[in-house]
Amino acid sequence: MNNRLIHFISALGIIILFLTGCSANNKSKSKEITAVGSTALQPLVEQAAHQYGTEKGININVQGGGSGTGLSQVSQGAVNIGNSDVFADKQDGIDAKQLTDHQVAVVGIVPVVNKQVGVKNISTKQLRGIFTGKFTNWKQLGGKNQEIIVINRVKGSGTRNTFESSVLNGEKALNAQEQDSNGTVKRIVSSTPGAISYLSFSFLDNTLQPLSIDGVKPEDRNVENNSWKIWSYEHMYTSKDAKGNVKKFIEYLQSKDTQNSLVKKLGYISIHDMKVTKNSDNVVTKK
Repeated sequence: MNNRLIHFISALGIIILFLTGCSANNKSKSKEITAVGSTALQPLVEQAAHQYGTEKGININVQGGGSGTGLSQVSQGAVNIGNSDVFADKQDGIDAKQLTDHQVAVVGIVPVVNKQVGVKNISTKQLRGIFTGKFTNWKQLGGKNQEIIVINRVKGSGTRNTFESSVLNGEKALNAQEQDSNGTVKRIVSSTPGAISYLSFSFLDNTLQPLSIDGVKPEDRNVENNSWKIWSYEHMYTSKDAKGNVKKFIEYLQSKDTQNSLVKKLGYISIHDMKVTKNSDNVVTKK
């Protein structure tokens, strides 16, 4: 075998190895999904990712960061899915026309207080007064003689957007401590005398006192018919044409089996149980 033939065979082998490596790398990438955004939606996506990813052999990386981050990242093509509590057309700097909205659940949002404040029901007007600074002591609302400590959510939070659009009626929230996740809010309110904030139904437990509003309890059935006004869809935004494993993962979350099992188990409300719809302008219509 002459030297020229030996060199040719060696070169051919290197090319084959290179192409094989590229193919394997592309196959690996096709089996990776990254979802970033809403902390309210994060527990559901994490659990679904574990179940679906294990079954299908797909690595699904789920991160928080807030709805604004999720929408920004998916718009830039940095992630496959942007999780959000708000419609993309309500987020500054986002071109919603370049994204596709996949609604995978509904979440109720409830004001919560430290269990020692002595208040269990409040009017919408009173709740607005707390978050705009009109009321500063729980005694003004029938509770203890104790300062009201407001814990708000950070700007860009989908939960904050939903709460303010439903409660504040265009008024400006007072300057207050801000936190970026449901989990942190839960921990601070439960341990801070006089504290009030708001979080998703799915984060409620016996360490907090949820408030009824105008005599309506924060229950799933009241969200389903819009008797409870503070709620939002949980969105998973993708690029215009979601395909392959990304599309299949979202379809898995939207399926009746997942909606009736995992979605409800984790404290969310199934999209199939809603008796009303809501658009990005907060207009509610009966189905």
